[in-house]
Amino acid sequence: MRDEIVIKTPEEIEIMRQAGGKAAEVLRMMCQAVKPGITTQELDDFARDTMAALGVKSAFLGYMGYPAQTCISINETVIHGIPSARKIAEGDIVSIDVGVWYMGFVGDNAKTVMVNVTDPAVRALVENTERSLMAAIAVAKPGARLGDISHAVERVANQSKLSVVREFVGHGCGRQMHEEPQIPNYGPSGRGPILKEGMVLCIEPMLNLGVHRIRTLDDGWTVVTADKKPAAHFEHMIAITATGAEILTPR
Repeated sequence: MRDEIVIKTPEEIEIMRQAGGKAAEVLRMMCQAVKPGITTQELDDFARDTMAALGVKSAFLGYMGYPAQTCISINETVIHGIPSARKIAEGDIVSIDVGVWYMGFVGDNAKTVMVNVTDPAVRALVENTERSLMAAIAVAKPGARLGDISHAVERVANQSKLSVVREFVGHGCGRQMHEEPQIPNYGPSGRGPILKEGMVLCIEPMLNLGVHRIRTLDDGWTVVTADKKPAAHFEHMIAITATGAEILTPR
């Protein structure tokens, strides 16, 4: 039996607003630090120091054994890229996922950064993945269905001739990093739970330039596209309010 969707109080949402703001600041600063020649481990170390300065801790480090502060995924890596000595190069796209703990609540967000990318297909992948996120946020309001969010992402993906990763989805969050409901990035509108004021959701489209199929590497974490074509990943944490969605991770 699934857990119930947790409705947050205004006081809890205020703490999550602060947690989200701090997660967004870490992500913003990491994205600014991305440049050719920097290693993903150096970026992760920078994230550790930035989190400490902001008074938060990584929500990823140690989660089910995950060994780093953040996830940094390059090109064909969809999600869960483990920081290492790998250097970022010209033409790479770099997906950075940051989650933090603050006062017992999670802040969670992600963004794909382009490093002097000139390939128009790759640029369109990144731009349209972000567009799919914003389209999903636009339909997230009281009275809508969860499937409306899923369908909004898929609609943009289909229009852009991109494929949708199916094995990994968005989610609720709060006192746990992953709460109900699960939020697929595909499916029909008008189905699923009704969205209510006080829900906090992480919407995170993962779109591929090639096929939707993925595989996990031998490290048990790194998820790559089956055809080795690039993938992009964007995420915002939102609260459902009386008037629509409030982005809790503005950047």
